[in-house]
Amino acid sequence: MFFHYSIILLTSKIKGEKPDQTNYNNLFFHIENNLRELGFGDVSVNKKMKDLNKIFYDILIKIRNNSSNFEINKILGIKYFENLNNNDKNWHNFNKYFINFYSFCFELDSNSVIQNAKNFKLKV
Repeated sequence: MFFHYSIILLTSKIKGEKPDQTNYNNLFFHIENNLRELGFGDVSVNKKMKDLNKIFYDILIKIRNNSSNFEINKILGIKYFENLNNNDKNWHNFNKYFINFYSFCFELDSNSVIQNAKNFKLKV
């Protein structure tokens, strides 16, 4: 989810459009509500939300650094997806998926990118 949203924010910035703060707020609001529904207490939710925010910004910053020639940094991918470790086929498919998603987001109108991103399908 954070990889997708980071790409959406990145494409908005490159297009020169200001990202919608409401989408960011809604994303973390729903994550917080889901944690509470799972039975986490206030202290646990606050700690988990802080950790998730750090993960999101880690992904966002490291994706942004590669924006001139879009590609997911392999170290970043392996950090958050253990099954990518030492498996070139999985890494290739993972990277291809996000490169295609990045291109797909550029084709979308900025006002509807969040709504239409769910229609993305990888073309093989």
